[in-house]
Amino acid sequence: MTPVAEALAATLGLPVVPAGRVGGGSIHGGRRFESARGPLFVKIASSDEAPLLAAEAEGLAALAATGTVRVPAVLDRGVAGPDAYLALEWLGLEAPGAKSEAALGVGLAALHRHTAPRFGFASDNFIGRTPQANAWCEDPVEFLASRRLGPQLALAARRGHAGPLTERGAWLLEQLPAFFRDYRPVASLLHGDLWGGNHAALADGTPVIYDPAVYYGDREAELAMTRLFGGFSARFHAAYADAWPLDAGARARTALHELYHLLNHLNLFGGGYAAPALERIERLTAELRR
Repeated sequence: MTPVAEALAATLGLPVVPAGRVGGGSIHGGRRFESARGPLFVKIASSDEAPLLAAEAEGLAALAATGTVRVPAVLDRGVAGPDAYLALEWLGLEAPGAKSEAALGVGLAALHRHTAPRFGFASDNFIGRTPQANAWCEDPVEFLASRRLGPQLALAARRGHAGPLTERGAWLLEQLPAFFRDYRPVASLLHGDLWGGNHAALADGTPVIYDPAVYYGDREAELAMTRLFGGFSARFHAAYADAWPLDAGARARTALHELYHLLNHLNLFGGGYAAPALERIERLTAELRR
C-alpha cells in the first residue's frame, strides 16, 4: 500500500487501494483509488506543492457552501511520504449538453450573488501554478491593479518579457479608473479560473465545476474568462444574462479581465501569449482614446 493510500485509509476508516491514472488534473496527476464505498479521485503532487492542493480544497469548500453550483466534495487532503494529495468524491462526468449549459448559466449567476463588502479572499491562492494575491481591498480598481494585473506584469518583466508589453501595461494601470467611472462592481464570489476544461456535467445534466482559484471579485472577470478560450455555448451566456444581466459597459472592460489570464499564460507557458496580451493592451488604449 502506498503512503497516500495508507493516509486515506486512516481518514476514511476503510481500506483504500490505488487503481491507476485517470484523466483530469492538468497540473497535478489524477489517480483513481478504490474503496468499499466506491472510487475516489485523488490528485497527487510533490510535497512542496501541498499549498496548491490546500488552496484548491479551500476554494471547493467555499463554492460548496453557497449551494449554487455542484462541485466535487473534498474527502481528505494532506502530505504522505514524498507526496501531497487531495482526495475528492468520484463523479461520473460527461461533456455538458444544452440542459447543463443553461443550468450552469443560472447557477453561476446565483453563485455571483454571494457577495462580500471587499474584494479579495481570506487567503492567497494560485491561478495555475502562479501565486494569486487576495489581500482584501475596498476599491475594485486598486484590486485589479495591485492584486491582478500589476503582479502579472512584474512577473512577465522578470521572466524576460520587459519591453513594449510591460511598458504599455504600466501605462494602462495608471488609466484603469477611466474604465470604472460609471461602474461600481460588487464583490461576488467567483470560481476564478472558469475555462472550458473546468466544467462538465453529471449524467442527469447537473453542471459541475472544479479546479477553482476563488476570490470575491467583479463578476465581469468570470464571464470574460468563459469567453476567452471558448467552451461555453450561447445557451450558457443567454441563461446567465436572463438571471442577472451584465452592466451595459461590460464589453469595454472584457479585455481588462482577459489580459490577466493572457499574462498568466505568458508567465506559465511562454512567449506565444505575448502577442495576444499586447493586443489587449492596445485595444484598451484605443478604447481610452475614443
